[in-house]
Amino acid sequence: MNKLKVGLISFAHSHANSYYESLCKMPEVEIVGIADENRSRVEGIIAQSGLPYFADYKQLLATDADAVVICSENVHHAKLTIEAAKAKKHVLCEKPLGITADEMEAMIAACRDNGVQLMTAFPCRYLPAVADAKAAIDRGDIGDIVAIKGTNHGTNPGGWFTDRKLSGGGAVLDHTVHVMDLMNWMLGSAPQEVYAYTGTRFGDAEIDDAGLVHVKFPGGVFGVIDTSWSRPRSFPTWGDVTMEIVGTKGVISVDGFAQKNEVYSDIDKQASWSYWGDNMDELMIQDFVRALLEGRPVPITGEDGMKSAAVALAAYESSKLGQPVGL
Repeated sequence: MNKLKVGLISFAHSHANSYYESLCKMPEVEIVGIADENRSRVEGIIAQSGLPYFADYKQLLATDADAVVICSENVHHAKLTIEAAKAKKHVLCEKPLGITADEMEAMIAACRDNGVQLMTAFPCRYLPAVADAKAAIDRGDIGDIVAIKGTNHGTNPGGWFTDRKLSGGGAVLDHTVHVMDLMNWMLGSAPQEVYAYTGTRFGDAEIDDAGLVHVKFPGGVFGVIDTSWSRPRSFPTWGDVTMEIVGTKGVISVDGFAQKNEVYSDIDKQASWSYWGDNMDELMIQDFVRALLEGRPVPITGEDGMKSAAVALAAYESSKLGQPVGL
């Protein structure tokens, strides 16, 4: 069996743990090492797995890895992706792809020029309810789409996410991109105008933790995303991904994490939601690996990542100006 050799760069983002576990389950994958300047973030995995550890990501890029998974702080995505491309490694990069339009264009160009593929980590496409909604839209079940309302609420992750120098933005950047990607994917186009409100309403961090992002697509379709870190620590789960898709012949309601059990624990002293549905991270990782092994294009491109992040960046500009911003 041909194996894809994969390295992981940075566990700053918690999704890295899920991606690592997903890679471990695939017999067609060989993990060649983990790079993280902060060894404490990966100490447990290194001790348990015996995998090679690199304090300098450039040492990992010097190995025979075919691909790397990047889950660093947002501000480092561009540098790491460009260096990986120069080392002829395919890249799966955590969202948001970048924090400026220029750096995202440079990431895409570097991968293209070096003959490697760049995939943006948008696992929400693999949620069963989302995949079923996409199939229904493609069949024409609800006619032509008129409007979409989406939400991505979550708990403030804290840490570097609230440090603009490392994150590039708060909840609006963090939580616009997932649902925006789903809208772009379902409509087959990207919006042409953004009007947004951003603010700090749920905590005392000096960064946005709330926002409403309105978008207008070619042809007159409208969308709105409620993007926030509004969930308290005591909430049963970290957040949600929902959509109401209004068509000329019907409406589709999507609750991405509805496949759950409600758990009431005397030990935890609170309710929780235990998700039992398909693992979206695992399905995304499988798609990435198999696309590379089979020599076909990755399913979610760098361009897809840039289109979604561009909306979040425009939302900040619109909020500052108090008026719509064109894309």
